[in-house]
Amino acid sequence: MDHDIYDLLIIGGGINGTAIARAAAVAGLRVLLVEQDDLAHATSSASTKLMHGGLRYLERYEFRLVHESLTERGIMLRTAPHLVQPLEFRIPHIAQMRPWLMMRIGLWLYDLLAWRGHLPRARSIKLDDPVVHAGRRGFSYWDARVDDARLVALNARDAANAGATIWTRTCFVSAERGKDAWMVTLKSSDGDKTIAARRIVNAAGPWVEQVLRSGFGQRGPSRLRLVRGSHILTPRCFDGDHAWLFQQPDGRIVFAIPYLNAFTLIGTTDEPVDDPNEAKISAAEVEYLLAAINRYRRTPIVPTQIVSSYAGIRALFDDGAGAASAVSRDYHLDLDTAGPALLSVFGGKITTARHLAEVALARLGIRDRQTRHRPLPGGDIEDFAIFLEDARQRWPFMDGDQLHRMARAYGTCLAEVIGEARGIDDLGQDFGAGLCAREVDYLIKKEWVTTAEDILWRRTKLGLHLDAAQVEALQAYIEAQRP
Repeated sequence: MDHDIYDLLIIGGGINGTAIARAAAVAGLRVLLVEQDDLAHATSSASTKLMHGGLRYLERYEFRLVHESLTERGIMLRTAPHLVQPLEFRIPHIAQMRPWLMMRIGLWLYDLLAWRGHLPRARSIKLDDPVVHAGRRGFSYWDARVDDARLVALNARDAANAGATIWTRTCFVSAERGKDAWMVTLKSSDGDKTIAARRIVNAAGPWVEQVLRSGFGQRGPSRLRLVRGSHILTPRCFDGDHAWLFQQPDGRIVFAIPYLNAFTLIGTTDEPVDDPNEAKISAAEVEYLLAAINRYRRTPIVPTQIVSSYAGIRALFDDGAGAASAVSRDYHLDLDTAGPALLSVFGGKITTARHLAEVALARLGIRDRQTRHRPLPGGDIEDFAIFLEDARQRWPFMDGDQLHRMARAYGTCLAEVIGEARGIDDLGQDFGAGLCAREVDYLIKKEWVTTAEDILWRRTKLGLHLDAAQVEALQAYIEAQRP
């Protein structure tokens, strides 16, 4: 059964699992990743869409985590410039919450920890936004935004490009430790499968403890804290291309971020939960987020203005902190070497996933740092503005908004998506909002898409624009492509 033996099995197709799969495959290992649903189906598609250092972590003296995050932000801005974009944040100064000097020193330190980060430095500014009523002065600093679910998909795509096998809709059932390898049972719609793996990484996110108990019959030394982070979307309610960071009386912060041109993304909460499946925003969280924004707006946002919402369960390492908001976002790795290795991943954040993968491989005795300089698929771009203008010249028949969205999603892989199309009719069926058959075909072939939901809410965010009839037509098209 040599052909069925993998060097590494990874359980979980979120950001940590796919980043580890990518690093391991690039290092030359024979890798299999299994995901019980779609890639980024849970937590990794329900973030605040930021690639950031975590300014508020400085208050808890997590300097190493902030420095690591800011270093990774710089790496991702270089290796995925189509997907990761600089974003300015503005903070109104509220003296009763944090003194001016404290804020200024914190932002100075943030810039210092991002040494050579190639983004503008923080500065004091006058606030003249007619929508915001909180004072006339504040601060400006820079971080970055990211399409979280596409980042997961591109990590998986690069892993596959390097030789990894990716099985979605495949559930890990159990593993039995042998002398030199694990014998693993997997379950999919095609029935049970048995494979062998010399090492296993449990990167199941909120389900990591459940996988340990049900699949391995053990409890690791570490524990999870499950914390729900919820967000709401409203029609664009602040002007400008910058985001806002709004301080709250409870010491937390809430972001208001321009999102998909037409919306404002507002979040997040920190609500402790007991079950990984409690990923649904509560009425209390909606009320909290509205109050957090309305504390700063001249004209309040009302519940009827909410066009969508989502929630994700953060699987944080239990560091003993009291409040959920105080639990560290750092990661923790448990390594069991009583035979073939089993590595379990606790915690982590989207920004540090690439570095987590490096550390995870090192813990397994595999040292490789090639992903530090390796562009993600489509990321071999020197200047995105120049790339976009070249794309407009090459495909003048495409709508400007459609082309811009696809350039951001696929980067230099856009040529593979569009193929030999010479006119709009060559793109095939139009499902609405600029989603065409050629793009759908590409996503089915290259990005493990099997449902309309995979496309509309993870590979793209066009679910915000399509109606029920268009969704039904898309699903029918996808089903027709199946062998």
